[in-house]
Amino acid sequence: MYSLVEIFESLQGEGRNTGRPVVFVRFARCNLRCPWCDTDFSPRFSLSLEDLMKEIKSFKAKSVILTGGEPTIQEEMPELVATLKREGYWIGVETNGTNDSEWLRFVDYVATSPKRGSKIALSKADEVRIVADSESIVPFCHEMRAKIEATDYYISPCDHDGEIDFPTAKAVLAALGGWSLSVQLHKLLGFR
Repeated sequence: MYSLVEIFESLQGEGRNTGRPVVFVRFARCNLRCPWCDTDFSPRFSLSLEDLMKEIKSFKAKSVILTGGEPTIQEEMPELVATLKREGYWIGVETNGTNDSEWLRFVDYVATSPKRGSKIALSKADEVRIVADSESIVPFCHEMRAKIEATDYYISPCDHDGEIDFPTAKAVLAALGGWSLSVQLHKLLGFR
């Protein structure tokens, strides 16, 4: 059984795939507790693989983003990934990078958002997104760039109770080379 928070169809709001129509499958539980996190990861419902696939297929999008919570702590994820692949879905994963699960090799896109103070196990991803909660994040960004091989590296402005902190993100980007800004477009435009 998969422990879930919600399943919904929308557009990807951040990173390289911004604007892509996707089905978000938000799993319950996370192994970290970040102060700026905007999601309650308490389990709301559980579904079998068969019922989860029925839900996913009820939407038009043929792209799925497995997010959370933290999807790499879900025990039955290899079965879901294999089933989605057989059904022809593009699969993206959003992870904090604390687990380098074998099944990640079989998805189409891995976006990781490592957090300071956590033990990062992931060494390769398609994109790295780091939240600029203060200018002191710069050394951590350098550390993650050296540790995680990726095509794209992004700084995301921190959201403080609905206020998006662009000045700090701009200052962090000015101190880094080869990083880009990733805005959570869904928050700015008011969609999920």
